[in-house]
Amino acid sequence: MLKRLSQHLAVVLVEPQQPGNIGMVCRAMANFGIRDLRLVNPCQYLHPEARKFAVAGHSLLGDAATFSDLAAALADVHLAVAATRRGGRLRGTLHPSCMLPDLVAELPPGGKAALVFGREDHGLTNEELALCTAGVRIPSSEDVGSLNLAQAVLALLYELHRQPAPAAVPAPAADLPEHAELEAMFRQMEEVLDRVGFSNPACPGATFFRLRRLLARARPDREELALLRGLWRQLAESVNDWPGRRRGEGPRKG
Repeated sequence: MLKRLSQHLAVVLVEPQQPGNIGMVCRAMANFGIRDLRLVNPCQYLHPEARKFAVAGHSLLGDAATFSDLAAALADVHLAVAATRRGGRLRGTLHPSCMLPDLVAELPPGGKAALVFGREDHGLTNEELALCTAGVRIPSSEDVGSLNLAQAVLALLYELHRQPAPAAVPAPAADLPEHAELEAMFRQMEEVLDRVGFSNPACPGATFFRLRRLLARARPDREELALLRGLWRQLAESVNDWPGRRRGEGPRKG
């Protein structure tokens, strides 16, 4: 499966803190023929230490693309899978890493996927995880559960490598929306739901997170996405803000 994805798979590191770790990630990517490295607010990734640990993958450092935030790094991606160890109500369902091949199996030829990894000390935030289509957890010891950044990248690339390509390859889907297009619709949705007081003021992200995951699982095509955007646009033009806001109150609990 990884051979089929190799030209369309990105590894995204969010705010990596150690040049050596970035170098080791490059080496792991080179081991499996992956060349699209994306760095969000990285440390000094061209540091000699990074080049030292990259070994044969040192060219990936010079080719790496940098971004100011995760949304920008995922803008042209159709499927983003986050690696995280921390669960919780706001972080959605975390699949075991062995299910990663199943998550990407339906990605059509030409569709772009990204594996997203967080900071060495505290991983991905809830907001960053919400930007991803799905989350996976690499099984490990409860006593020492956190993996080194490069180890986590290596583990997920191996999961894709060991899984043979499916006999029936999904048909190309030129109408599959990119991440940036979905994000534009999500912003419309959140604005309307906030205006009508649908979210819980004590934890506003909970409602939006679940709705994002629901719609991400549905995987709408561009025509369906246009329908959804038209729906939220019509609602935005038609509804009045919840009266409680005009009285200086917070939105309703939902």
